Amino acid sequence: MEEAVLELSAPAAMIGGMSSVQPPRGPLVGRAGELMRLAELVGLDGGESSTGVLLSGDAGVGKTRLLAAVRDRAESATWRVLVGHCLDLGNSAPPYLPFSEALGRFAAQEPVVADALAASRPAVGRLLPGAPRQRPGEGPVEAWTTDRSDLFESVHAALEQLARSAPVLLLIEDVHWADRSTREMLSFLFTRSFAADVTVVATYRSDDLHRRHPLRAVVAEWARLPAVSRLHLDPLEPRDIRVLVQALQPTPLPEQRVRDIIARSEGNAFFTEELVAAADRGDRALPVDLADLLLVRLDQLDEQARQVVRAAAVAGRQVSHRLLERVVGIDSTALDRGLRAAVDGNVLVAVGANGYAFRHALLTEAIYDDLLPGEKVRLHRAYSTALGSTAEGPAAELARHARAAHDMVTAARSSVRAGDEAMALGGPDEAARHYETALELLADPATKSEVAGRGEDRVDPVALAVRASGALSAAGHVLRAVALVQDQLHQLPADAEPRQRAELLRALAGAAAFADVGLDVLQLTQEALSLVPAEPPTRLRAQLVSAYAWANADRHRDEDASRWLAEAHQLAETLGLPDIATDASTTMARIQDRAGDPESSRLLLERTIETARAAGEFAGEIRGLYNLAGLAYESGRLCEAYDIYRRTAARAAEHGRPWAPYGIDARAMAALVAYALGKWDEAVEIVDVSGQSPPGMAEAVLAAVRLIVAAGRGDDLMLPLVADIRPWWERDGMITVLTAGAAIDLYGDRGDIEVALATHDDAVAQVTEMWQRPWFEARIRLSGLLIGQLAGQVATTPSQQRADVVRRAQALAEAAAQAVDAVLPRRASLGLESRAWQARVVAEHARLRWLAGDDAPDPEELVAVWRESVDVFDELGHVFEAARSRARLAAVLQAVGDSGGAAAQVALAREVGERLGAAPLLRELRLLGPHAPSRERLPRDLVLTAREHEVLELVAAGRSNKEIAQRLYISAKTVSVHVSNILAKLGASGRTEAAALARASGLLEREHR
Repeated sequence: MEEAVLELSAPAAMIGGMSSVQPPRGPLVGRAGELMRLAELVGLDGGESSTGVLLSGDAGVGKTRLLAAVRDRAESATWRVLVGHCLDLGNSAPPYLPFSEALGRFAAQEPVVADALAASRPAVGRLLPGAPRQRPGEGPVEAWTTDRSDLFESVHAALEQLARSAPVLLLIEDVHWADRSTREMLSFLFTRSFAADVTVVATYRSDDLHRRHPLRAVVAEWARLPAVSRLHLDPLEPRDIRVLVQALQPTPLPEQRVRDIIARSEGNAFFTEELVAAADRGDRALPVDLADLLLVRLDQLDEQARQVVRAAAVAGRQVSHRLLERVVGIDSTALDRGLRAAVDGNVLVAVGANGYAFRHALLTEAIYDDLLPGEKVRLHRAYSTALGSTAEGPAAELARHARAAHDMVTAARSSVRAGDEAMALGGPDEAARHYETALELLADPATKSEVAGRGEDRVDPVALAVRASGALSAAGHVLRAVALVQDQLHQLPADAEPRQRAELLRALAGAAAFADVGLDVLQLTQEALSLVPAEPPTRLRAQLVSAYAWANADRHRDEDASRWLAEAHQLAETLGLPDIATDASTTMARIQDRAGDPESSRLLLERTIETARAAGEFAGEIRGLYNLAGLAYESGRLCEAYDIYRRTAARAAEHGRPWAPYGIDARAMAALVAYALGKWDEAVEIVDVSGQSPPGMAEAVLAAVRLIVAAGRGDDLMLPLVADIRPWWERDGMITVLTAGAAIDLYGDRGDIEVALATHDDAVAQVTEMWQRPWFEARIRLSGLLIGQLAGQVATTPSQQRADVVRRAQALAEAAAQAVDAVLPRRASLGLESRAWQARVVAEHARLRWLAGDDAPDPEELVAVWRESVDVFDELGHVFEAARSRARLAAVLQAVGDSGGAAAQVALAREVGERLGAAPLLRELRLLGPHAPSRERLPRDLVLTAREHEVLELVAAGRSNKEIAQRLYISAKTVSVHVSNILAKLGASGRTEAAALARASGLLEREHR
């Protein structure tokens, strides 16, 4: 009979005091199915369990986290759970190490039961850490050896004995590091049934089981046993990694960073945790600990295999056999041997018919980062030579290797070709990066002299800058496009050809038209036109004429614009330029609409869109669609506008331009129209950028729309988003307007009226400076929202402060009126949306004066202005704002004694509020209708304590918790407790409602008496 010496090495001797393996930092995500299956296999669901379960998966994929969840469930069900770990101690690992650990932990937790087991099963006692033992020569051999079959039988019997009082779950982790004795012990337990509830779960890393690994054959044998089940953990889905990232990082990361983590982690939970930790430090580099862990695989290969793997890492994630063979520089037999070792070691995997890829992207990064500087340059040069001579692979690959090999001429030319290839494939973001790389390389005079010289492959720096600007704009980076062209204009030699300056000015004007950067597009196009002669007619001249016409129209110089548009049409016809023709027609349609002829504008836009689509002019089609949607929106046809905006955004995405001007604008407008139509969930879906890579500005504008929905629902947990978006206020006026409007409501609804006021003033100052117009149209809406918040809180404002509130509201109303006056000279009439908000401004201002008792309007006037607000928002089709106007009309009707009319308005508004989940609106409505505060609403015997009454009086006077604490000489925390008690007693949802209830019910007067 084979015997085993049970000699405990130093690590094993310490197991009795060993702490648990560090638990995973993140929650269990995306493993609901696996957790259910594992619980079923071990018998936690009450069904028949397996004797053994093999849980496999790559390192870091989540095996330990899944086991922890099952362990928690088992312990909650009063099971006995024993846990042991195999350790990577090489050939020095003591036998039965995980069993010694498991039994040692059990002995520490239940010493009496453990002593009884050791007494009845002496062999088991020999596994306990710290058990007395003698070495050879120190006593009879029976004292230090144990019959293997007796040991196996004893462990089996001990587990069975423990399971008689409670089911036993034995967890053995990391069996890929198990010693031979441990593997044989597991084999014995898997082949023997138990008379009680015992399940053994063994985990191992599937990516560690290379062909010669001793566990590989054993696992195959275990899997064939009828009492053993297998469960393999695949990598997590991208959506689950996203959830894990959000759980690990409470402060939201930029979407691009989240996508980067998702891509690099490739579904591995541990890698995700490490990458999130690095992102939290602002570091994209591979964390050192993670790199060291990954490089262990490389260290296990022989030198020849390491040489092959290092060369493959320079290629990137994947490389063809043919290219690798040309780069490595060893004979084919040696290459095959090295590749075989790398594949067997699970470092590389074969892909396709003739290629290899690294098993994990982060492994590629770790190996590449570990290369010496000279080694990197030599390998990149070898790749560059191989790719250049065979024309194998895309130009981007050649450009990357050439640049890393310091061959700047080849890198510059290849980068230009790579940019052209990317644009042809609908990838403007990638194209922009390649073009910018080429421009960066051309900044070196030596490189520029050679690349921009004569020959078929010469590169014109001006033409390259124009292409780069176009690619950046198409990718949504309009601010960078402006900066790039400005830099090229600055570098342009004084003796440059006029045409070159004109080209750059045209590119700058085109980018500046979509960016709030303070550039005068009219001046830019005028200067460019002066540099290009009218004869002979050229494409550049036609582009500039059309752009100049647009700039005139943008400045409301419609007669001048019309003359230039006629010339643009003539040039388009003469030169056969359909893009110029569609561009000019769209501008003309805009002028017709402004002149008060929206029907002619609509017909012209529809013809232009069809013409552009037939000619394959995507840019003209998108611009036409966007303007057609805007026409419908301004006319109050919101459903039609919604459909066209969505179609426009979808067309832009189809052509690889989702973030380009008009594409991203259409998406944001689609969400805004969905919000107006009361399709708030759809609006949130539209602005969701999960799984996408938006530029910062695009992400900010969509987040601003998301904030508007949050404001409607009263979700002030979204307020930190205001600070996140705030840096973009200095770059885009529309983002400023959208964010400020939402923030005014969010701050106002929670009682922070001073912050709402400051937010409004900050936004107005920013937009005024950016647009150089103090009376911009959006001020009407911002004034309406802010006056509404002031009116909502004026009743609880201390009397000595109400005069200031009234003066502030008067200034806001005057600002809105001036904005209206500034708009009307430029168009035939005010747009429907602006009319609706102007009606709201008038109504809110009247309400505030009425509530403040300052120059209050008579009741008939008050009812009339609020009916007007309801009617115009109804005409616009803005569901929420119509409902909000109805709530305030109802309050007015109730005050003048029209309870029936008030109830009807309340019912209509409440239906909208409940459907949308508009909490602030519903709180407002609770004070009206059948739920309005009255002297009968509160029980007559309701009595507040003396201190609560003092607090309530100060709350009704509009005092903050801090002010109340100072007045009453108590802590702010104590005030908070009193306020909570008061709200609970009154059944109020907030301070404003509590004050209103107290006044309406006579509670304050009653308590005072």
